[in-house]
Amino acid sequence: MEKRPYRDLNTYFKSLFGCRVHKVTVDAGLSCPNRDGTLSTGGCIYCNARGSGTGARQKGLSITQQIERAKDRIARRFKTNKLLAYFQSFTNTYAQVERLQAMYDEALAVENVVGMAVGTRPDCVDDTKLDLLESYARDHLVWVEYGLQSAHNRTLVRINRGHDVACFEKAVAATRGRNIRICAHVILGLPGESRKDMLATADFIAAMALDGIKLHLLYVVRGTAMETLHSKGAYRCLEQREYAELVCDFIERLPDTTIIQRLTGDPHPRELVAPDWSLQKKETVDLIHTLFREKNTWQGKRYRGGNPS
Repeated sequence: MEKRPYRDLNTYFKSLFGCRVHKVTVDAGLSCPNRDGTLSTGGCIYCNARGSGTGARQKGLSITQQIERAKDRIARRFKTNKLLAYFQSFTNTYAQVERLQAMYDEALAVENVVGMAVGTRPDCVDDTKLDLLESYARDHLVWVEYGLQSAHNRTLVRINRGHDVACFEKAVAATRGRNIRICAHVILGLPGESRKDMLATADFIAAMALDGIKLHLLYVVRGTAMETLHSKGAYRCLEQREYAELVCDFIERLPDTTIIQRLTGDPHPRELVAPDWSLQKKETVDLIHTLFREKNTWQGKRYRGGNPS
């Protein structure tokens, strides 16, 4: 396989475990303070009632059942039996610590689960919850994935995010030194953001020297405030090549130690409003790789110790 121009997740896993490790999405049935009325009832403007979840918990499937159901399919398709439990939907530290411990214990007790990734918000962690995650990190691989989305407070207000950039910085600082890997989620194409704004977010992430990043395309989903904006002509989706070029430019500015966990997202076909090309994930990833070659560039090319050129 051709060496990728960025530090990808599969290579990272193989360096740790000597083989492929596959993430299994887990729905723990938690909510979000930006949806249940604590902060607001509408949530972020791009998020619908599913909250990127599978709905498995509503169907009555336990965490163990969700992982076990995925095992055979993953073994056949990806030729691996090592798994990482990924708590993805909504906010997976948004509960009392006793409930969180029961969730995490259940996932890590499943045979061949070598660790977990916990998707959450930076305003939903504290020392007690981080102490709990640190206790698992002694014997397992533990990632915390914080949703940042943008390094611009004006954008966070526009998308009804419910926290500011300083909150993200505080959560990262509290997580460091605990043997917990830290990943940031960033969305490209947010309303009102220019290319310059998005690359400034790349510089912000680079300066923080995080362990990983996930890049997402902003696609429009049914039942969201974004759908209303789009239907009124108040929002233009990025074009496929435009997005691919932004991804290359973004990754150029990151240190080569940062693990690129995702290049784009996976919309639910029945929920997607626009853009149609976002369903063509392989084509988009192939285009990103082609652009890296055409530009003769790579991760870190424009990173200079926190001062991208």
